[in-house]
Amino acid sequence: MKKAYALFIATLLLLMGCKTNVLTGKKTLNFYSSNTQLFAMSLQQYQTFLNENEVISGTKDADLVRSIGEDIARAAQIYFSYKGQHNMLNDYNWEYNLVNNKQVNAWCMPGGKIVFYTGIMPIAANANGIAAIMGHEVAHALADHGAQRMSLGIVQQAGGIITAEATKDQDERKRQRIMMAYGIGTSLGGMLPFSRKHESEADKIGLELMTIAGYNPDEAPKLWERMKANSKGGPPEFLSTHPSEVRRISNLQSWIPGAKALARQINATAVAH
Repeated sequence: MKKAYALFIATLLLLMGCKTNVLTGKKTLNFYSSNTQLFAMSLQQYQTFLNENEVISGTKDADLVRSIGEDIARAAQIYFSYKGQHNMLNDYNWEYNLVNNKQVNAWCMPGGKIVFYTGIMPIAANANGIAAIMGHEVAHALADHGAQRMSLGIVQQAGGIITAEATKDQDERKRQRIMMAYGIGTSLGGMLPFSRKHESEADKIGLELMTIAGYNPDEAPKLWERMKANSKGGPPEFLSTHPSEVRRISNLQSWIPGAKALARQINATAVAH
């Protein structure tokens, strides 16, 4: 009876959280019905981060990050308008900052709060490289990946509570093995593949955005070749939150013709109107 009830609760959570993602057209797990709360949380975290770190301004790199970010944001608006979703980005308040940090990293919070670390700029190498990174990070925000990860985390946590309750009468050693198997299983079989899927989605959407914005998508796989050369190695792909550099390079190369065709189509539609 307990196991049946647990299965019912887990199924109900998943059904309640399934929504159609406007950008991808796919059913996704997202418990957040409104952007208001999520964007407010992101803004608070973003301001805290900026207050605790050195923001670079007035330099060539800082100006490039800002101007390319504005280009990608305009491309996102064009993209959604092309899809008939003219008001999708009304709640977004874009902000682009370069922060003094040696890490090779960049990120975009829900609502359009973007940070580039100075450590990633040499690998970006040029405006097209920055656009490839910017497009990728903005795509995460547009596709609601943050909300989806948080939603899956809720499901994982709920499943852990249900599993603990369902096994509370088991021998303690056996119960610990079951809980350990649950943790490993949901990470390898759920959280990590979920994250890798998001990274691939962001790669593809980001490639389209940078192309619509007028940047050269041929630079995107070259960027990841530089990332690969800079990499010190890492865990096997199935243990990682990200696809391997080799896979990303191959995927990007195969998506370039489609991104160029989409950009031509959108530009032709804009001219016709």
